[in-house]
Amino acid sequence: MGAYQKYTELDVWKHSRVLASHVYELSAKFPKSEQFGIVSQIRRCVVSVPSNIAEGCGRQHKKETIQFLSIARGSLFELETQLYISKDLSYINEDQLSNCLDKIENLGKLLNGFIRYNNDK
Repeated sequence: MGAYQKYTELDVWKHSRVLASHVYELSAKFPKSEQFGIVSQIRRCVVSVPSNIAEGCGRQHKKETIQFLSIARGSLFELETQLYISKDLSYINEDQLSNCLDKIENLGKLLNGFIRYNNDK
């Protein structure tokens, strides 16, 4: 990865920010009673994705970089699960869920590619 890679130039990081904004807007419409429940959980893990990508890029050793990228990937799976639960609770509809799942899938592919890229270095 070199001494330092500008993470803000990475497509995977940019896409993760778009997902975070989308999920924040979507979760703003959840019931107020969920503000400290599922809304907090969803927002915590969606913010974890770009944050861990950035932190991984700031690491000097490949193993550490991949560890943080793997944490970001785990947060994507966690987010996906929380969105399914939100649909089960009727906080989002099928179209909203499907839209989010498409974004998560695309981001997951980018993230997996970035992990492979770092593994091959």
